[in-house]
Amino acid sequence: MENSSSTVDRSVLEHALATVFAPWVQQLDLRVLDAQAGEVLLALPVTQQHVHTGNVVCGQTLMAAADTAMVLAVMTRAGGFKPMTTVQMQTSFLRPVPAESGVAQVRARVLRMGRNLVFGEIRITSADDLLAAHATTTCALL
Repeated sequence: MENSSSTVDRSVLEHALATVFAPWVQQLDLRVLDAQAGEVLLALPVTQQHVHTGNVVCGQTLMAAADTAMVLAVMTRAGGFKPMTTVQMQTSFLRPVPAESGVAQVRARVLRMGRNLVFGEIRITSADDLLAAHATTTCALL
């Protein structure tokens, strides 16, 4: 991804992560690695706070990271934050993200953006670059 085609720069996306989302989402400590129009790549630190007794990252953390990443991807197309709500998110968990992974990557991409609905795809990969979770989502712009 090249940042030069981004309609919203990384600092705007980082600011949104710190101010737009609920405090518990901010505790995910997501970091913007790259962004371009309609797509973002985030780092999700793997911490004990998000690991369950199976010694893997819990699905709720992965889904929250996916949903958050989609909001940021929409921002890159909309030119900034727009109020929206998730209408549907279908998530498939393909393999666990082990507690010792250090970081997972979350890539969200806008597939289609209409006046009222946005369709997107999110891919979460573990530190070994294997696909851990895949989600498709529909968001309603408010």
